[in-house]
Amino acid sequence: MKFPLRSSVAAIALTLSLPAAMADTIRIAYIDPLSGPFAPVGQNILNSYQYVAEKANAEAWAGPHKIEVLGFDNKGSPQESLTQLKTIIDKGFRYIAQGNGSGVGLALLDAVNKHNERNPGKEILYLNHAAVDPDMTNSKCSFWHFRFDSNSDMKMEALTSFMAKDPTIKKVYIIGQNYSFGHQLTRAAKEYLARKRPDIQIVGDDLHPIGQVKDFSPYVAKIKASGADTVITGNWGADLALLIKSAKDADLKSNFYTYYAGTSGVPTAMGSAGIDRVKQVSYWHPNSENFSGKEVQEGFKAKYKDDYYAMATYTVLAMLGKAVKEANSIEPLKVALKMEGMSVKSLNGEGMMRKNDHQIQQPLYISTWVKTNGSDVKYDQENTGMGWKTNQKIDAFVASQPSSCQMKRPG
Repeated sequence: MKFPLRSSVAAIALTLSLPAAMADTIRIAYIDPLSGPFAPVGQNILNSYQYVAEKANAEAWAGPHKIEVLGFDNKGSPQESLTQLKTIIDKGFRYIAQGNGSGVGLALLDAVNKHNERNPGKEILYLNHAAVDPDMTNSKCSFWHFRFDSNSDMKMEALTSFMAKDPTIKKVYIIGQNYSFGHQLTRAAKEYLARKRPDIQIVGDDLHPIGQVKDFSPYVAKIKASGADTVITGNWGADLALLIKSAKDADLKSNFYTYYAGTSGVPTAMGSAGIDRVKQVSYWHPNSENFSGKEVQEGFKAKYKDDYYAMATYTVLAMLGKAVKEANSIEPLKVALKMEGMSVKSLNGEGMMRKNDHQIQQPLYISTWVKTNGSDVKYDQENTGMGWKTNQKIDAFVASQPSSCQMKRPG
């Protein structure tokens, strides 16, 4: 009689332990610069992922599964990223997150595709929070890649539509970083302005080495000499902070239309000189309608003494958690199939992951750098007493663009 009793107890114990065993951790390898000139941006986004992961785990976004995000420093280099990817694969990660640099993004996309073709059943899913080269969801689209930021063409469409309404804009200077995104930005700016405002003159177009220029005064001198009343730039991180600083030092009066003036270091560099003169296009900002996401940004600020601006981290984990729940699995293939066509509520409203190209469809905002006023501009950045004021919200269906993606699907 003793043996069956022991067997029954063992069976009950095994049954009770099964849910815990099945509740695997979703480990995400974050591959972005954590050293070098873009480290402040990379660290901010890693902190953002980890902060949102804590919230996701507390609220069971992925059901019984926990989400863990670990950082891997790629030093901003495509080559270093591929080295880190090999380490990540060897450590058993099945999810990667990257965004700072489309050059890195394109290299990782190609490597992930090749790995997944050679290793069926051990596929990796690439969650892209900020690499915005349009090719990544057009000619180079992949089933294994999902983009949670609006691509650069979507942003330029919104930005130039706003600019086209301003009759004071006559001469535009374009400056950007010399890599894939910089080339895409200058192409789109010229093409879209020619279509919407053929009277606007492009008086300059510069591409500079990414992360290498320490003094932008020669570039600012060229802008000043050109007579440009407006500058369009896709620079981010240190490259934008230093450009803005040089413009301020030279007393350049041109207005700046940017993608990333809300990233680490730039608000401090702008200071009061940027008031009413610097604009940005973004998928969210801290003073968007009803201060959506204020609990997240206030909690993040209290914990890290830093600003929460990479809202895509929230959307990534919200959609990932929902897909894991619906798939009842953390297997990348099953999760990817659920994410296709999925809608999720994020801090900027409803976001939908378009099935045919894996490009998120979401609202965009045009905003201007102004003094905080306690009403519609409540939150500042980097303790400057200045923040972003919405000029226009562009609904997702307006910001949407067609795709040339011809996706190769598994099976």
